[in-house]
Amino acid sequence: VDRALRPLFPDNYHAEVYVNVILFSADGEDMPDALAGLAASAALAVSDIPFNGPISEVRVARVDGKFIINPTFSELDKADIDMMVAATIDNIMMVEGEMSEVQESDMLDAIKVAHEAIKVQCQAQLELSEACGKLVKREYCHEENDEELRKDVHDKCFAKAYAVATSGTDKHQRFDAFQAIIEEYKANFSEEELEAKAEMIGRYYHDVEKEAMRRCVLDEGIRLDGRKTTEIRPIWAEVDYLPGPHGAAIFTRGETQALVTATLGTTLDEKIVDDVLNQSKERFLLHYNFPPFSTGEARPQRGVGRREVGHGNLAHRALKRMFPDNFPYTCRIVSDILESNGSSSMATVCGGTLALLDAGVHMKRPVAGVAMGLISDEGAVKYAVLSDILGDEDHLGDMDFKVTGTTKGITATQMDIKCDGLSYEILAKALEQAKQGRLHILGIIEETIPAPREDYKLHVPRLVTLEIPKEMIGAVIGP
Repeated sequence: VDRALRPLFPDNYHAEVYVNVILFSADGEDMPDALAGLAASAALAVSDIPFNGPISEVRVARVDGKFIINPTFSELDKADIDMMVAATIDNIMMVEGEMSEVQESDMLDAIKVAHEAIKVQCQAQLELSEACGKLVKREYCHEENDEELRKDVHDKCFAKAYAVATSGTDKHQRFDAFQAIIEEYKANFSEEELEAKAEMIGRYYHDVEKEAMRRCVLDEGIRLDGRKTTEIRPIWAEVDYLPGPHGAAIFTRGETQALVTATLGTTLDEKIVDDVLNQSKERFLLHYNFPPFSTGEARPQRGVGRREVGHGNLAHRALKRMFPDNFPYTCRIVSDILESNGSSSMATVCGGTLALLDAGVHMKRPVAGVAMGLISDEGAVKYAVLSDILGDEDHLGDMDFKVTGTTKGITATQMDIKCDGLSYEILAKALEQAKQGRLHILGIIEETIPAPREDYKLHVPRLVTLEIPKEMIGAVIGP
């Protein structure tokens, strides 16, 4: 819900906004989470809070070849596509879901079906907003701006920022070089002037950085680290890296590195799920850790943040449908991100596959993932789809579109859009480019470990099954 609403607040609106979505009752058959986005957007629609909505969300599933909007729990059990889609009347904003190795065209069809249903819900909110007299939103002023200063920052810093953007440096060198430009510019002001203008200068310089990176990609086809738009960063991977876990792998792509372990346990280690409407047991678990040192930050590590929950959930969905049926063990994967510069959730998926194979788990097929980005100008007349994006390309770009899958098809996806207008043509191109990237990475995974380990490692708990003749059962059980 948050990911669909957040980009639609005006850039210069800085008041804190809390939207509370509370489930008061449910019938146990319909899935209430699909209504949460509609509820949150409707609350904003009947307020005077400035918001470029409305949006709505629906779950789309495919059962026996037919698409169903907001399926029931029982219908979803038989589905090979399970996706949440959020959109405005005009544009797709967010997609998240899991699939059973479906084709790119099937996923696009599901998004189109979902969007048609969302348009109806958005129209209803516009009518509700009009009936409540809330079509005109409040006036606000949360920023002081100085247009002369904005122009001065652009004129004096853009050429230097563009030179850094085209220099093909690594993350830390690039950060230092960008930082040096703004420090040099600030040196022209006295301390008193900086006290009044530092915040504005920082804001305007961020826009300059963003424009330099985007023009560099659109005009010259060069990315921040010197790669072409379709190029994947260098990859190295190794299995059996740690002696203790039952399976271990290290997966490094560019400046992103995941150390992933797999451990096997008995049915006593199953996770008991006790959600509002879901009481079950989970045999396949995945945890994702993102320690502050991975991005060079010195801060304490508190509880799990929404980032860890979201990334871990995506990686879990990517792998779980390829986990073997009737597997006798409970399996727990833990991914520790040792270094991060974009796509750490996708490194978790690739490392997770390697760790499972190293543990001797006979997956249905190996899974890999890649994060796609988008840079587009006004109206998306000129655009570039980027494969395997860096952290800066995510932050300064228009899209973060993660796609995971096997050689046969897609198993999970997560997409956030930060721009207005994403045509289905661009989506189709991104999916096709993601497929090529995924197949390239799957080739590297196969080179690293061509097949699952033949036997489990020595310290894996052993499950032994004995067949006892009927006449001897009494002797075993006793009186």
